[in-house]
Amino acid sequence: MERERDALIAQAKSWLAEDPDPDTREELARLIDDGDTAELAARFAGTLQFGTAGLRGELGAGPMRMNRSVVIRAAAGLAAYLKNQGHTNGTVVIGYDARYKSADFAQDTAAVMVGAGLKAAVLPKPLPTPVLAFAIRHLGAVAGIEVTASHNPPRDNGYKVYLGDGSQIVPPADAEIAAEIAAIKSLDDVPRPSAGWETLRYEDVVGAYLERTDAVLTGGSARDVRVVYTPMHGVGRDVLTAAFERAGFPAPTVVAAQAEPDPDFPTVVFPNPEEPGAMDLAFATAREAQPDIIIANDPDADRCAVAVPDPDSAEGWRMLRGDEVGALLATHLVHKNARGTFTTTIVSSSLLSRIAAASTGTPYTETLTGFKWLARVDGLRYAYEEALGYCVDPEGVRDKDGITAALLVAELAAELKESGRTLSDLLDDLAVEHGLHATDQLSVRVQDLSLIADAMRRLREQPPAVLAGLDVTSAEDLAKGTESLPPTDGLRYHLAGDASGTVSAARVIVRPSGTEPKIKCYLEVVIPVADAAALSGARAKATEVLTAIKADLSRAAGI
Repeated sequence: MERERDALIAQAKSWLAEDPDPDTREELARLIDDGDTAELAARFAGTLQFGTAGLRGELGAGPMRMNRSVVIRAAAGLAAYLKNQGHTNGTVVIGYDARYKSADFAQDTAAVMVGAGLKAAVLPKPLPTPVLAFAIRHLGAVAGIEVTASHNPPRDNGYKVYLGDGSQIVPPADAEIAAEIAAIKSLDDVPRPSAGWETLRYEDVVGAYLERTDAVLTGGSARDVRVVYTPMHGVGRDVLTAAFERAGFPAPTVVAAQAEPDPDFPTVVFPNPEEPGAMDLAFATAREAQPDIIIANDPDADRCAVAVPDPDSAEGWRMLRGDEVGALLATHLVHKNARGTFTTTIVSSSLLSRIAAASTGTPYTETLTGFKWLARVDGLRYAYEEALGYCVDPEGVRDKDGITAALLVAELAAELKESGRTLSDLLDDLAVEHGLHATDQLSVRVQDLSLIADAMRRLREQPPAVLAGLDVTSAEDLAKGTESLPPTDGLRYHLAGDASGTVSAARVIVRPSGTEPKIKCYLEVVIPVADAAALSGARAKATEVLTAIKADLSRAAGI
């Protein structure tokens, strides 16, 4: 035991000797001086793993935390990978959000790229992730990096990597970059000059992005829509309001308490519009301003949330699910005669497939979760994922973009308003035409990651035969892959309808989250709807079935 303690202390002192950040040096020195072996063991239990989401984790000292030492190693590994791919003199574009240490991580990355013989161009200030994704293609860069933890808690930060096509990395690039990172023995081996990179002009990069946003709207379309908007303490406000002004929409009413970038995210527990309570201030602002819709971005503005008036809700407003917004945008694009492939992920609603099938010449496909897969679909015209991510202009931004999605939602709402209708009315139309596709989630956050592994093992060993009284007709282990999908850690169940025909089908997918300590279960039930008068009963039935599926699945998984 004493030998293990001494080895741990020696490892921590070795890391401390290289750490370039006075803040994490002080933190780590205190842990060593205090002899806090439990905390040191957690910090040095391994290394923060680089994968298809890049890096994401809690800020702090040590190889299991996000810090400058970890980022420098990641940047050096990426630089080595790019040079191995023949990009010996290419440009790497670097963006960052307003979280703690984001600017430092961006500057360290620029220094490493220049030190490796590459060129580096840094965005001029904290900006939305879609601006970085746009800049990669706009500037002809060989790669891009966005320093962000998106909608994670305030204590986190992250490092998202894109290649020259503007898409996030996928296997095997992630493993090859990880191998280069692992090969770095010492930070002393990583040249880091104090200058040599370019800082891009705001007018050039953001101006070009805003010019591109025009592509998502139809010239002369309706613009009369009143919007309450929250950037959720993130970096979306200035770009979104500029895009709205440029397009001729009325200026959104911004939620004052959440308007400024703030890495503490003081008014929310989690800065994610999907989380309970996150939209409370937006609802309160809307009760005063009486807008037509509410729009929210997450902190790096790559996601877009929408809420609509609902007199039956205590708040007076209802958050639309990502699947509902996805279906609305798809319908709007079909009406705009958009041409190309519509795609979503296996955990999103199957309604998009119905919308595509009903429109002439609209191919449809599904991918694994994440825009790293969606963005790579051949002939892509529109992609969405249920977690509030929408790609409505893949030629401009080959990733989810909460700014252009907001513009398209506003255009749709304005067009409907012009004819005396609302987003809710259009959702009703879709339910009558295609059946009510009701979705829900069972999402469990854990402290102990082994609980997720245990739940997945339990479901693999004893898959449920019946959920909510509906027979499970197929149980797929997605870890084995399918004809159209590469292997992934997930389970998919298809359920038969009931004997009365009240439920026509249901589906469940279970997977660990790729970015948070959660196990996520995605549920869908399809209820046939004869006419508008039957909608209320269909929604009640869908809620009943989804609630029963959640209860049965929770028992089966032990969560």
